[in-house]
This record gives sequence, C-alpha cells and structure tokens, in this order.
Amino acid sequence: MDKRFKIAHKEALIGVILVMINFIIWYGFAYGLGSADVKDYTYLFGLPAWFFYSCILGSIVMIILVILTVKFIFQDIPFDVNEEENK
Repeated sequence: MDKRFKIAHKEALIGVILVMINFIIWYGFAYGLGSADVKDYTYLFGLPAWFFYSCILGSIVMIILVILTVKFIFQDIPFDVNEEENK
C-alpha cells in the first residue's frame, strides 16, 4: 500500500476519535447537568451551566484539540505521483 494511504487512514482515524471526544463532552454535560429540574439550574454568564459547558466551553476545547492535532500529529504529504515510483 502507498505510504500516503497509510498516513491518510491514520489521520482519518484521529479525526473520528476527535469527533467521539466532542460528542462525549457535549452529551456528558448536556444530559448530565441538563437533566436536573429547571429551577435547580446554575447559571454562568447568564447561560445554564449545562449549555455553557457543553456548547461554549466544549467548542473551545475542541478547537484547541484540533489545532494541536493538526500542528503536531498530521503530516504534509505530496499529492503528486512521481513517475519513478510507479515503474
């Protein structure tokens, strides 16, 4: 198998893992804190705590994780095929 495909498969798997982390963060805070009675909600910056943690803070954490992943784990690979490699 071409080395580019191995790298692409690894990076696709990393992308799926990031999506699963995002879903776990969102689901955990949204349904963990959001399942309480409305009168028992705590608020941060005028938003319910479950919404703040799952949507606002979760998005910020995921943006930082994606930036770090792209910067330190993903690799630049050439898309052009060298004629010498195909012979």
